[in-house]
Amino acid sequence: MDVKPGYRGRAFTSDLSGQEFWLVVDKGFQPVGLVVGNCIYSMGAVRNWLVGIKSNFQGELKEYSELMYQARELAISRMQFEADQLGADGVIGVDIKVEFMHNNEWMEVTAIGTAVRYVGAGPNLPPTNQGRVVIPTN
Repeated sequence: MDVKPGYRGRAFTSDLSGQEFWLVVDKGFQPVGLVVGNCIYSMGAVRNWLVGIKSNFQGELKEYSELMYQARELAISRMQFEADQLGADGVIGVDIKVEFMHNNEWMEVTAIGTAVRYVGAGPNLPPTNQGRVVIPTN
């Protein structure tokens, strides 16, 4: 079977549990697909040398913190772009994973979530009278 990049198909993919899926639908949202953002970020040998020196002292390693923020934001932006391509209003159930590669000089950040579109009553109105719990008093 030869599947070309960008193939969307008709099947739906999600990382939501059955209960989460039902709650989302019950509140007027329609899951439209699994979205992923990924980046591999080089931290550079010079930064590793600088951080190696700083690791002997107490305090934040700001160079690493800044790189982690940049890599995370890039992965999230790419995930949001995929959601926009599906016509989603938001992304829920987001999981962010960070892995270090190439002798800890590269950082891979992956953001995965489920894109959702609001389909409830009225434009941009929150869902009402749904998901009630009734507890008998007898």
